[in-house]
Amino acid sequence: MKKIIITLVLFFYLSIAVSMAQDNYSFDFTKTLPSYSDSIGFGYDILKTPNNKKYEPFYFSVKVPDGNYKIKIEIGSKKTAGETTVRAENRRLFVENLKTNKGEFKTVEFIVNKRSPRINDKENVKLKPREKSYLNWDDKLTLEINGKKPVIRTITIEEDDKCPTVYLCGNSTVVDQSNEPWASWGQMVTRWFDSNISISNHAESGLTAGSFIAQNRLAKILSTIKAGDWVICEFGHNDEKEKGPGSGAWYHYSRNLKIFIDNVRAKDANIIFCTPTQRRNFDQTHKFIKDTHGDFPAAMKAVAARENVPIIDLHQKTKIFFETLGYENSKKALVHYPKNSFPGQERDLADNTHFNAYGAYEVAKMVVMGIKQLDLPLANYIKSDYKDFNPNKPDDWSTFEWIPASCIDIIKPDGN
Repeated sequence: MKKIIITLVLFFYLSIAVSMAQDNYSFDFTKTLPSYSDSIGFGYDILKTPNNKKYEPFYFSVKVPDGNYKIKIEIGSKKTAGETTVRAENRRLFVENLKTNKGEFKTVEFIVNKRSPRINDKENVKLKPREKSYLNWDDKLTLEINGKKPVIRTITIEEDDKCPTVYLCGNSTVVDQSNEPWASWGQMVTRWFDSNISISNHAESGLTAGSFIAQNRLAKILSTIKAGDWVICEFGHNDEKEKGPGSGAWYHYSRNLKIFIDNVRAKDANIIFCTPTQRRNFDQTHKFIKDTHGDFPAAMKAVAARENVPIIDLHQKTKIFFETLGYENSKKALVHYPKNSFPGQERDLADNTHFNAYGAYEVAKMVVMGIKQLDLPLANYIKSDYKDFNPNKPDDWSTFEWIPASCIDIIKPDGN
């Protein structure tokens, strides 16, 4: 009886609001849609089903196989003006504060990469315990519809197995941070690429180049990478804390970077390096950043020079960025918040390594600018609304608008 009821409910939803073909899905949000369940395979998720009359934020998930999916969203409403932000999986930004007038509709397109830990019948990515709850690693593609007044009419999801993919490798400064107020450039850089390319972020907090390899994360990338794809690597923050024989910038770190190069190129794909972002570590004058990375940026540059790898110097760009903002205002780019800023936060947050949404957004612009300055073919996929960025003239933090997601965690990510 239970199976019959589920079948009838699914048929009802499919008949009025949903069109589904093999790995192609279309949803009409002017109709009634269900809450997510594995048996139905799609629906409102994470939060309670939204009240459409109140234009509330919501999550919507669809159970799909691993791969890249082109998302087409019709944004707008016949009844009201709106302002809509769209993010996917672990808060990857795709549509930023898009305004529509009453009766106006705008269609946006972008590509979301969905993946699971599985590599093959014998291997999986060795996830950390906290990663097992990440939206990045489950069996669903999840969209977050947010904004001051989110208005959505339709969402179409279509498999795209031919588009090029950019794989991101790194640590907590790159990862798709799952919770507010933490953020990293990897989940913001998606904002600046068009609907002809996918960004697949495999970074995780606390990792070194060596532990990334040891946890089968590079193997996961190599299991799906195609000729012509791209891999961007930023390591250093945690590598510099390794101890033991061979540790340090000039042996283990350099050797591991070479492993990335050789494996990526063996697949006829392309690799880019990013030197590690600076920590907010001002000198006694409170005017200049004191470097904390030792020889690691120089070692990365040396490997890049030997192997002819294009390199984006985030180490230098973020130094200029922090110094331009100044001692006090540079806190606005990082997780610096007085106690009680978030539920359950009994102490001040004062993290000089991990970015908030504004800081991550600015660093993402530095990465895109680096791609343009290097005149890489990847620059052909940058959106037309991207404006050249200079860390000497960052965006005004006081006017930056970020509508927080519902997921909040005041526990610092791994690594420093």
